[in-house]
Amino acid sequence: MHSTSRQRRLTAAALMALAVAVSATACSSGSGSTGAKDADSGTYTVWDPYPQFAKGSAWTKLLDKCGTDAGVKIKRTGFDTSDLPNKTLLAAQQGNSPDVLIVDNPVVSTLAEAGVLTTTDDNKLDTSAVDPNLLAAGQSGGKTYGMPIGANTLALYYNKEVLKKAGVDIASVKDWKSLTAALAKVKKAGKKGITFSAIGTEEGSFQFLPWFWGSGAQLTALDSAEAASALSLWKGWLDKGYAPNSVINNTQTTSWQEFATGDYAFSENGTWQLANADKAGFDYGVIPVPAAKGGNAAAPTGGEFVTVPVQKDAARYATSQKLVTCLTSTDNLYDTDTTLSYVAPTTEVQDKQVAANADLKPWVEAVKAAKGRTSDDLGTKYPKISEQMWKAVQSALSGAESPKDALAKAQSAVK
Repeated sequence: MHSTSRQRRLTAAALMALAVAVSATACSSGSGSTGAKDADSGTYTVWDPYPQFAKGSAWTKLLDKCGTDAGVKIKRTGFDTSDLPNKTLLAAQQGNSPDVLIVDNPVVSTLAEAGVLTTTDDNKLDTSAVDPNLLAAGQSGGKTYGMPIGANTLALYYNKEVLKKAGVDIASVKDWKSLTAALAKVKKAGKKGITFSAIGTEEGSFQFLPWFWGSGAQLTALDSAEAASALSLWKGWLDKGYAPNSVINNTQTTSWQEFATGDYAFSENGTWQLANADKAGFDYGVIPVPAAKGGNAAAPTGGEFVTVPVQKDAARYATSQKLVTCLTSTDNLYDTDTTLSYVAPTTEVQDKQVAANADLKPWVEAVKAAKGRTSDDLGTKYPKISEQMWKAVQSALSGAESPKDALAKAQSAVK
């Protein structure tokens, strides 16, 4: 495949979308050198958002092993998640993209629409084993642009002792009505109900989406009756004292800190808090976020895709395909996803994870019900929709507007 038609000037829309389409769940920090591939064709460059893994770590050893298996050397650079998209855009403009790019899943469709990435048809990657709902986060215009390396998502942590003292059986929490009834009992027992993040950023949208989708709403219609019911649920919790007013400014980190005090019955948070949960000092459990009328709500997926950027020399794709296949193989996915606290993107590896750690079962269930933020072919439309969504949430929870009016204004702004 020739790259000249793809390596066009990136549009203003693509640049703007990338500025905000960064996962709410990635908390890495650090940086590396920005050099792309060496002139030596036997060296292949890999860029990833895992700067916390230094040379000699299990991750870098895996990269080197995959390179050795493919008969090449690996030059790896780890970037901060927020830096990687812009570095990728610049490299693409200069015709100097890495051979393999591991990037946050909401950014994939934007890079694809900008002509930076090859499709799985181009690079011959086999995605047949990947759960379709997870693969959708890397699709745009009916084409697929990579392989998910793993996924994280949101669920409800609960404090077993708080619920026990309030007389709440967690098995009874199956929908919004029963969850709200449980919160009422907890408050009556003198404890606090639920904490979450409703901050005016992508984190706020990320946390609102399970309730939004759980109502049956679609991102193309922010002003639907279903959407209003989801925002009314949150507003009702604040009005009744089931959730603290601090949620308006809470990040997912500060929300977790509230739950970690031991005073709250529930916390909406992600797989990345599992280590902290084990250190919290109280018994906890996890259930998927319930949908309005029962069942598991679709929660948004976090996590990265392994992609193959466009190259001037199309002959490089065959080796890049070998590298990606190695990194996403069943054996390697298990080890990598355990390190990253991710749920694997394939049923085979998910089963292996649950067999090794039964506590992961509710997270696997949540991931199976999860949905990519750019799914439904939203692509670069998602960042604008998300911004209007979090503004509506802020407006309604602060009391400035009713949920219905706030969402109507949001939909008008999107149009």
